[in-house]
Amino acid sequence: MKCLLSVCLIALLAVAIGHVVEQSANASQDSSAALQKGVSITMASASNAQPMPEADNGDAWIVTVTADGQLYFGVDPLTPAALQERMIRTPRKRTQRLYIKADARASFAGVQKALSAASGAEIESPVLLVTQHISPKPGAIVAPEGLEILIGPALPAGTVATVVHLLNSGQQLPLLRVNDDDISQSSLESTLRKHFQKGDDKVILLKADTRLPFGQIVQVIDACRAAGASVVVATPVV
Repeated sequence: MKCLLSVCLIALLAVAIGHVVEQSANASQDSSAALQKGVSITMASASNAQPMPEADNGDAWIVTVTADGQLYFGVDPLTPAALQERMIRTPRKRTQRLYIKADARASFAGVQKALSAASGAEIESPVLLVTQHISPKPGAIVAPEGLEILIGPALPAGTVATVVHLLNSGQQLPLLRVNDDDISQSSLESTLRKHFQKGDDKVILLKADTRLPFGQIVQVIDACRAAGASVVVATPVV
């Protein structure tokens, strides 16, 4: 009798172990599939981003710029010219949006290539995906968030924009200029609000040295949005 019980216990234990191994294998496969859905980067952070839940949809257009400047459409690495061609040839809804997910360490030159490709595909208002400064509660489901911009060099008809220029200082922080005045980055929002109180259009034409990291560009766009302005990012003519 004891021998029979031992055999039964061993059989049950084998089935249980097999079930655990199968679950682990399935979990491993699921994890690998999840890792294949996007390109891993270190995202820039912002305080005034808006929820962009559509960026999680399976048919969302995601262009990724890695730290070394490589461009991806979904998970496909592409040259700037091929990226533009892909966006032109891929059928899209009238309301289709383009989400740009750029590494905070990527040079602005790489992001400009993505923006120029978007402009060539007649996409006027892409969204820069970012993370918020505030950490979500454990277990909370957080929708993607982003900052909507317009692509230059053209401005809305009749608009007189305030020019915000980021210059490479060779130091940790860039030089910041509003029209012809040098200012500190901490005073950017208040400076813009003063311009708008005088009746200036709430439109910013943002120009930036292409060597600057994308994370610094996002900080300035974030401050402009906090001041209530639309931001037109100047890009080369396609």
